[in-house]
Amino acid sequence: MALNIERIEHGVVLTNEESRTAPLHPMKSSSLKSLITKWWLLLLNVALLAVGTIGGPLLLRLYFLHGGSRRWIPGWLQTAGFPILLVPIGILYVRQGSPRNRKFFASPKLLLCGVFIGLITGIDSFMYSLGLSYLPVSTSSLLLSTQLVFTAVFALIIVRHKFTPYSTNAVVLMTLGSILLGISKSGDRPAGVTNAQYWLGFIVTLGAAALLGFMLPITEVSYTKVGKALTYSSVLQFQFVAALSATLFCTIGMVINKDFSAMPREARKYELGTAKYYLVLLASAIVWQLLFIGNMGLIFCSSSLTSGVVNATLLPVTEIAAVIVYHEKFNGQKGMSLALCVWGFASYFYGTYKATKKQQLGKGIEEETK
Repeated sequence: MALNIERIEHGVVLTNEESRTAPLHPMKSSSLKSLITKWWLLLLNVALLAVGTIGGPLLLRLYFLHGGSRRWIPGWLQTAGFPILLVPIGILYVRQGSPRNRKFFASPKLLLCGVFIGLITGIDSFMYSLGLSYLPVSTSSLLLSTQLVFTAVFALIIVRHKFTPYSTNAVVLMTLGSILLGISKSGDRPAGVTNAQYWLGFIVTLGAAALLGFMLPITEVSYTKVGKALTYSSVLQFQFVAALSATLFCTIGMVINKDFSAMPREARKYELGTAKYYLVLLASAIVWQLLFIGNMGLIFCSSSLTSGVVNATLLPVTEIAAVIVYHEKFNGQKGMSLALCVWGFASYFYGTYKATKKQQLGKGIEEETK
C-alpha cells in the first residue's frame, strides 16, 4: 500500500482499490480511515526510530574508534541533520493546494516549546557523546535503556499517564533485562580509557538517560498545549525548531572548543581516510535525525511512554549490532535479556492494540445509537 502524504495530513490513507470497495456508511468509513492512518504512521515512526537507535551509536562509536577525539562534534551531529525535514514539510505544504490553509503552520506557542526542548536535547546529546567516547556501545546501550524507567516516572508525574497491567509488565520485563545485562558485563573498559574516565562516561550516560526520560513527557505536554488541533506537519515543524536550537547550542560549544578548525586535521589523521571521515559525519547526522523524527512522531501517534518503551526495546538490538560490527562478546545472559525486552515490547503493544480496539468499538456503538 503506497502512502499518500496529502491524505496523511487530512487523516485519510486509502489506495484507489480500497476507495472503490470502502464501506458506504460515512461514520464507519471515517473511523476505519482514522484507524488505518494511525497505525501506518505508528509503524513508520517505529521504523525511523529503529534506524536511528541502532545506527546512530554505531556510527558515533566508529568515529571514536578510528581516531576521532572531539566531544562536541558527535553531539552536534545528533541534530545537525535537521535541514532534511524541509523535504517532507515542503511536500506537505505544496500538496495542500491553493489557497494555503493557515492551519498548516505550527502555532508560535508550540515552536517556542520546541526551542526549550531543543536546548535540553543539545545538553543531552553532548552528555551522550561524552559517555560514548569512554564506553563500549553495549554498556552505553545498557545504561541508556534505563530511560524507560525515567520516562514512566516523569509521564506519571507530568502528564498523569496511568499505568495498565500491560505497560507495567513491559516496564518490569525490560528493567529486568537491563539488570541482567548489568550483571553479565565484566572487563568491558576500552583500551586506553582510565578508571576515572570510565566512571565519568558511566555517570553522564545515566544522566543522559534521565534527561531523555524527562524530555519525552515534556514533549507530550507541548503537543497538548498548542491551543488547536495538532497535525503531522506541525510535529515536523516542531522537530525542525527543536533540532535547530540543539544544533545552535552545540555549535557554540564547538566554537569555544575550536572544533571546526580541528576537523581538517582530524580528518587527515583518521585511520579510515579523509573521505570516510566526512562520510561517517554525514551519515551520523542523517541517521540521528531519523531517530528524533521517530521519537516525536511516536509521541504524536501514541504517548511519551510508548516512545520510551520502543526506545528501550531497541537498545538490546543495538547491542547485537555492536556484537556483529565490533565483535563484542554476546553470552547467554545477553540473549535472555534480549528475550525479556522483546517480551515486554510485545506486551505493551498488545495492550495498546486492545485499548485501541475497545475505543473504536465504543465509538462505533455510540455512532449507531445516534
